[in-house]
Amino acid sequence: MDSVRASSFGQLFRPDNYVFGQSGAGNNWAKGHYTEGAELVDSVLDVIRKEAEACDCLQGFQFTHSLGGGTGSGMGTLLISKIREEYPDRIMTTFSVVPSPKLTTPTYGDLNHLVSATMSGVTTCLRFPGQLNADLRKLAVNMVPFPRLHFFMPGFAPLTSRSNQQYRAITVAELTQQMFDAKNMMAACDPRHGRYLTAAAIFRGRMSMKVSSIFTFFFYAFKFKSYEKL
Repeated sequence: MDSVRASSFGQLFRPDNYVFGQSGAGNNWAKGHYTEGAELVDSVLDVIRKEAEACDCLQGFQFTHSLGGGTGSGMGTLLISKIREEYPDRIMTTFSVVPSPKLTTPTYGDLNHLVSATMSGVTTCLRFPGQLNADLRKLAVNMVPFPRLHFFMPGFAPLTSRSNQQYRAITVAELTQQMFDAKNMMAACDPRHGRYLTAAAIFRGRMSMKVSSIFTFFFYAFKFKSYEKL
């Protein structure tokens, strides 16, 4: 946290919005949820309350946390439940980071790059004009068919390293095909082994109306190819 405050990004946040703890949860969910996290949750709620009161129209909350340790999972779930109690009619969107089954020592730079790229893509409709999913509530209404089926699996394309991003030129058709590829999913799950209840394709950049027809073609081509034996 001190390195963030000392960097150029530290100017983006108010100094009194930083909340520090004396010790961590030690990768223990119960310690983060009931002891260490419970001591800090009131201070965090005070900061959230001040920011919420300064809003003209509060849509909801976006929450980033890890599920592999004790602070992100224990205190994170405690904070989510407290926010739900105080703001029951607001939308809660969480970006949860789970341990990778194939990568044991990821770097913070790579993790933050993937999380920030996914969040930036999902919230594109909130920051730029569009016809659908213009806010958090519309995104939830259009994407959640049943209340308990509210876990999304984002796919990001093009998924390249940070050093090669400016050297890649890719077409809309390739982007659409990569979105539904298992290698581009933000979870260790192959979408070809299941079914889609809802799906939303969010494109960024200057594109023509042909994008919708290209997306439809590739989506149904992928679907029928995957389930032709069912």
